[in-house]
Amino acid sequence: MNTAANLSELPADPLRAKVDALNARYRHHSATAVIEAALRDPQAGRIALVSSFGAESVVLLHLASMVDRNIPVLFVDTEMLFAETLVYQQELAERLHLQNIQIIRASDATLAAEDPDGTLHQHDTDSCCALRKTRPLQKALRDFDGWITGRKRFQSGTRAALDFFEVEDFTGRIKVNPLAHWAPEDVRAYMEENRLPRHPMVAKGYPSIGCAPCTSPVAEGEDPRSGRWRGQDKEECGIHFVNGKMVRQGEKT
Repeated sequence: MNTAANLSELPADPLRAKVDALNARYRHHSATAVIEAALRDPQAGRIALVSSFGAESVVLLHLASMVDRNIPVLFVDTEMLFAETLVYQQELAERLHLQNIQIIRASDATLAAEDPDGTLHQHDTDSCCALRKTRPLQKALRDFDGWITGRKRFQSGTRAALDFFEVEDFTGRIKVNPLAHWAPEDVRAYMEENRLPRHPMVAKGYPSIGCAPCTSPVAEGEDPRSGRWRGQDKEECGIHFVNGKMVRQGEKT
C-alpha cells in the first residue's frame, strides 16, 4: 500500500488553502493591512473582532476603528469582570466611535442551572470559563466566518508560532491575529504615540486583566500573565481552544 500516493490523492482542505493564501499575500504587511484584508478580502468572509477591553485591547480597537467603525465588536461580559473594565469598555466605544459593540453573556437560565451561587470558579476554573465566556462567544460567532484577536507571540509559549491568519480547528472559521508579531515595546509605543487611554487597573499592578476573582496583581519582574489563574496550570480561558474544551499544547481532541 503506497501511503504517500494515497495521501497525495486526498482532496485539499479549502479552509487551510484559504489561510495559506492569505498568509502568503499579507506576510510582510502591517497590522492595519491585515485588518483591512480580514474585512475586505473576499477570501476571508464575514469577520468580527473579539475584545476583552483589557490592558492592551485599545491598540487593536484603535487600529480597527480607523479601518471600519462599523466592524462587529464582540465583548463577553462574564458578569465577574472588574467594574473598571465595564467603565473602560464604554469609554473606549465612545472615544473610538465604535458603532457595533455587541455585548455577549450567558443566559440567566444557564447560569442558574450551572452556577447558581456564583462559586464555580472556586473549584473548577475551566468549567467557569466555558460557562461564562467560551460557550457564549462560540454561539455568537456562529454568524461569522472568522474573528480578529489581539493575541501576540510574546504573550505565552502556546502563542509563540502565531501567523496573521490561522484555521480554527473544528469550527470552519478563520482567526486573524494582526498583532502577532508585535513586541511589548511596540504596544507601548503605539499607545503613547496615539495618546490612547490605559485600562485603569494597569496602574494598580494588573498588566493582564480578566475576571476579578481569578486575576491578581503582578509584582515587578514577574511574567505579565502570572496574575491570571495564579498557582494553576492554566494559561488561557479557553476561547482559543476547541469548542470550549481546554486543549493543552500537543494534545488533540
